Order: sequence, then structure tokens, then C-alpha cells
Amino acid sequence: MLFRRRKPDSLYDRVRTLVWPRRSFSRSWQYISKRVLRLTASPHSIAAGVAAGVFASTTPFLGFHIIMATIICYLIRGNIIAAAIGTTFANPLTLPVLWAATLELGRFMLHGTFKYEGPPLHLGHLLSHGSFASIWDPWLKPMAIGSIPIGFVLALGFYFVTRMATNAFRRQRRKRLAERARRRAASAAGLDVHMAAS
Repeated sequence: MLFRRRKPDSLYDRVRTLVWPRRSFSRSWQYISKRVLRLTASPHSIAAGVAAGVFASTTPFLGFHIIMATIICYLIRGNIIAAAIGTTFANPLTLPVLWAATLELGRFMLHGTFKYEGPPLHLGHLLSHGSFASIWDPWLKPMAIGSIPIGFVLALGFYFVTRMATNAFRRQRRKRLAERARRRAASAAGLDVHMAAS
């Protein structure tokens, strides 16, 4: 296969790359932001897509983030590619914070307290021996409810930041293209004068 590594990555290397990128997080962030800004869609559509992806990524339903983001995009006329990129907000660095915040806020919204009142929970036992119903009440339900206000606030912030960044990026690109066209016109005019003189 073309572009295949001579020595395939070991399982350790693949897991390490998933948690910690080869280059750096700042380089990965720059790459993702450039991909978003270069999309050919309206600034609203791009920003709405990113917001939909961020909102979906705050929910505890990991395998369904892109599906949820696509449905939200369809409702708010967002860009689906931007939404898929926006779901990368749920990554190994942000997920522990998101899950803890949504769980605590959800418990507060459901029970009026941050303290869990019930039998002791053993997550490992629940995941290996429990059913979906046994996980739903103590974990997934509060996380799903708590993710709505947190996701809405984050999505709103990402919408405005992405829209402003897209507008600024396009203004700069128009200036660069106009400057390049001006230089070419000046160069062509200079060449014409030179040819006429000779």
C-alpha cells in the first residue's frame, strides 16, 4: 500500500499517539483550526457546524457524537464537515473534565444537591456486570441532563469565536489576493513598458 510505514506502530505507540500527539497539541490545534477556516461555506454555516460538534461532544454518548452533530447541523443549517471537526473537542484531555462537570451539574439539577445519595457505586463492576439500566440512573442520566446547559454555553462561545475567526481569515485572504493581483499588474505594466522601449 502506498505511504505505509515500513515498520508498523506497536500497540503502545498507537495508544500513546491517541492520548498525546506526535508533534504537539498546539500543532494539532493549528491544523484543525486551519481546516475549519478553509472550508468553503458561509461563516454562519461553519460556525454553526463547529457549535453543533462541540455541543454533541459534551454528551456522555461517545459513539454517537458525529451522528448527533449531523442531526443538529441539519436543524440549524450548519456545515457537516465543521461539525465532525467540532466533535474533536471530546478528546482524552477534555473528557475527564467534561464528564465530571456534567455529572455534578446533572446531579444538582435532578436532586438539588451535589452529593450522591444512594448505594456506593463501583463503576468497574457496573460496566462489566451491570446492564444499561443499572448505569443509566446513577451515571448516564445525570451526565446527559448536565451536558445540556454546559454544551449550550460552550457551543455558543465556539459559534461566536469561529464566526469572528472565519470573517477575519477571509478578510486577510482577500487582502493578500488583492495585493498579489496588484503586484502582478504592476509587473506586467513594467514589462510592457520595457518591451515598448526596446
